[in-house]
Amino acid sequence: MHRTTHALRLSCALLTALAGSSARADDAPTSTVTGSLALTSDYLFRGISQTDQDPALQAGVEYAHASGFYAGLWGSNVSWLSDLSSAGTPISSSVELDVYAGWRGNVTESLKLDGGVYTYYYPGDYPTGFTRPYTTEVFLGASAGPFALKYWHSVTNLFGFTDSKNSGYIDASLNYEFVPTWTLNAHAGRQRVKNNSIASYTDWKLGVTKAFDGGWSLAIAYQDTNADRVAYTNPHGAYLGRSTGVATVTKAF
Repeated sequence: MHRTTHALRLSCALLTALAGSSARADDAPTSTVTGSLALTSDYLFRGISQTDQDPALQAGVEYAHASGFYAGLWGSNVSWLSDLSSAGTPISSSVELDVYAGWRGNVTESLKLDGGVYTYYYPGDYPTGFTRPYTTEVFLGASAGPFALKYWHSVTNLFGFTDSKNSGYIDASLNYEFVPTWTLNAHAGRQRVKNNSIASYTDWKLGVTKAFDGGWSLAIAYQDTNADRVAYTNPHGAYLGRSTGVATVTKAF
C-alpha cells in the first residue's frame, strides 16, 4: 500500500512537471511573418508628399524572430523623382522599395527599445551627374506605453541632397487607444538636412485610427509642415509640404 501511494505521488509530480513544461513551451514567444496592404489618399513621408498629392498603393512584409530580431520589405508608388524629369534630365523612377532590419524588445517591464538600419531604394534611370536619392539610415527608438521617441541618422546622402551625409530626423509620437478599437495618433518631427539648412523643417500630425474585424483599419489625419516653399515646391508648382488631410485604408495579415 505504501509503495502504491508513493508511486501515485511520483506519477502526479511527473505529470505536474510535464504540464508546467508544456505550458512554458506554449507561452514561449514564436517567430512570425506579418504583412500589410494599404491605399492612401496621399503618401506623406515626414510631412512631405511623395506622390504630388495623389493616391498611393503600398505593401509590406516583415519577419520577426522570437529573439526580437526582425527584417522586412516595403514598397509604394512615388512621383517626386519623375516630376523632376525634363528633356535634358530624364528621370524614370516611380517606385520606392525599402529594406530594413533591426531588433526590438522590452528592456524593463515598461520600456521597449527598437534599433536597426533602413535603406530606401528608387529603381529607375537617372541623368549623368544627378545625385542618386538612395538613402540609408540607422535608427534608435524607445517607447513606454503610448509614447515613443525615435532618432534616424543618415549614413549616406539624404534623398538626393548633395553632401548631406549625417543628416538626422527626430520623431516623437503618441498612439493612445482612448476607447476600444479607436486610437488617437499624434506626432511631431524635426528633419535636419546637413549642409542645407533651407531644406530643414518641422512636421506634425493629429489623427485617429479605427480598427475593424479581419485586420482592416481606417486612419484619418491632419498633417502640416513649416517646410520652405522654395525647397519643397516641385516643377509643376505644387508645394509638397502643405497642410492636408489624409485618409488611409489598411489590411493587415
